[in-house]
This record gives sequence, structure tokens and C-alpha cells, in this order.
Amino acid sequence: MRAMLLSAPGTPLALADIPLPHPDPGQVLVRVRACGVCRTDLHVARGELPDPKLPLVLGHEIVGQIADLGPLVTGFALGDRVGVPWLWSTCGRCGYCERGAENLCDSARFTGYQEDGGYAEYALADARFCFPLAPGVSDVEAAPLLCAGLIGYRALRMAGDARRLGVYGFGAAAHIVTQIARYQGREVYAFTRRGDAEAQRFALALGAGWAGDAESQAPEPLDAALLFAPVGALVPAALRAIVKGGTVVCAGIHMSDIPSFPYRILWGERVVRSVANLTRRDGEEFLRLAPRIPVRTTVVPYPLALANEALGDLEAGRVQGAAVLVVDR
Repeated sequence: MRAMLLSAPGTPLALADIPLPHPDPGQVLVRVRACGVCRTDLHVARGELPDPKLPLVLGHEIVGQIADLGPLVTGFALGDRVGVPWLWSTCGRCGYCERGAENLCDSARFTGYQEDGGYAEYALADARFCFPLAPGVSDVEAAPLLCAGLIGYRALRMAGDARRLGVYGFGAAAHIVTQIARYQGREVYAFTRRGDAEAQRFALALGAGWAGDAESQAPEPLDAALLFAPVGALVPAALRAIVKGGTVVCAGIHMSDIPSFPYRILWGERVVRSVANLTRRDGEEFLRLAPRIPVRTTVVPYPLALANEALGDLEAGRVQGAAVLVVDR
């Protein structure tokens, strides 16, 4: 099969022919139709996340059809459309897993990081961690739901019942979470890169009540802030923007160092917390909710062979919404 292969961090992906994998017990082989391009892929490719499997096929927002079933798989049949997320598997036995916090499992494995992902014509997946996908949204439009949507949804849950919500970094996750927040009756204030008028217009079109640069002050104090941009300096900026008792949620898997800040901007029972990965419960809840809103993803498609271009455009802020690789055979 064809795949875009990462041989070493910091090097471009290379189009390669690699062996077609075969599913072991409990696994399915997915014929990839579309795979979202996530900022986590950038972190892995640039060497900002440690110890990836090498060589590696990136990609953890996979939409495709089941092409083969390993022994002991139940609940799926050949031809079923499924989504494969970042969380590839967990141990199922540790204290985290037993209390429903499988996203924190120390033995977890991740798609497109420790297991080959969806920048390829086929991908293996643990059937227990695949999500059945209902019809009504195309493969390309569904792909960003598998990480941008899921992580955005979990980050929003961590904000509690916050009514005035600041969203920092208006990319794939933010454009989805804005739709969820507005459906729930919350106010959204969007913070973008300096001078990015296009992203600000995009945020306003999706229902944000205000949009400005990340250094700007929102017209109202915020109850919570969701940080999707991997910029540590945004943490003290967001703390200054939220009310006492408010929460700053850091939603990325990697962030530059947070600079020191005075205790007074944390005082008042303000909270800084992170989001780590996702649980299957997050996926089940979000994928039931998304069609009711309905969530409409804005996507920029790229052919598989242009994965490097997609990553470059994402890194440079040239993608409005989500970049998605379209995998044709």
C-alpha cells in the first residue's frame, strides 16, 4: 500500500510502498478514505513529542471502511464505516481505566504515534476503540471530528458551565467547539494570531460574538478560556482575562514553556488545567451530539501525496478550518 512515511523527526514525509498489514485478534483493517491533519501530527513530525515509532505513518483522524476483520472482533462487519481516533488502545486493567479515566492510562497507545496512522491507504485499529459513523456527513467532513471535535468537546466539558468563553487559537478544534458552545447558549470570544483578519471573520461567521488578536482584551470578562494554540505565554494572558473562580483549559498535547506570572492573577480560586487525550465516552457523547447541532466542519482537502504541503500550511496558519488528506486508490 502507499503511505506517507516519517523516517526521522525533522525530515519531510516520503511517499513509500509498504506492506499491507493484516489484523491480529481484536483488530480491524480500515481502508482509509480521509484522514485529518492535526497539530499533534506537526509536533510528532518536528520531534516535539518524544519516542515515536519509527518509521511512522502519521494521522489519527481516520475515516474509512472495514476491509478485514481479525479473530474475536464483534460489533463490526466488512464494509462498515468507522472512525479511528488518537487513542488506539489502553490496558483496561489499571486504576485509571477502572475508574473511567482511560485517557490517563500509562500503557495507552496512540494512533499515528506508537501505532501507524491514516496517512496511508490502509490502517490497523483496535476494534474496541473504533467509532461507528452514521451517514449524513462525508468522509472528508467527518475526519476532523475524530480529534479536533473530540478534544474540543472534552476541553469544553472541563470549562464547566462557563457562559462567557474565550477561545485562543482559531483552528480546527476552535471552529468546532464554537458551534457546540453556541448551541449550548454560551457566548464565544475568539482570539487569533495578530493581524489574522480572515480568522476573525471566520470566527464571527460561526457565531462568535467578538474576535480579536490574542493580545487584545475581550469586551467582557471571561468565565473560562480554552487554549488550542500551543503557546505558553497565552496562559497568563488568559488568567488575566477570566473572572475569579474561572478556569483556563490547555487543550493541546504540547505547549511551549509557560512564563512566570504573578500569583495575584491566579489568586481568587482561578484554575489552570490540561486536557489529556480522550476517552471512548467522550467520543460516544460527542458523535451523538454533533448531528443534532449540527456541526458543520470547514475543510481544506489535499491528496495523500501532498501531506507535507498540508502540514506546512497548517504550521503557517494558512488553513481555515481543518486540513484533510483524501486517500484515493
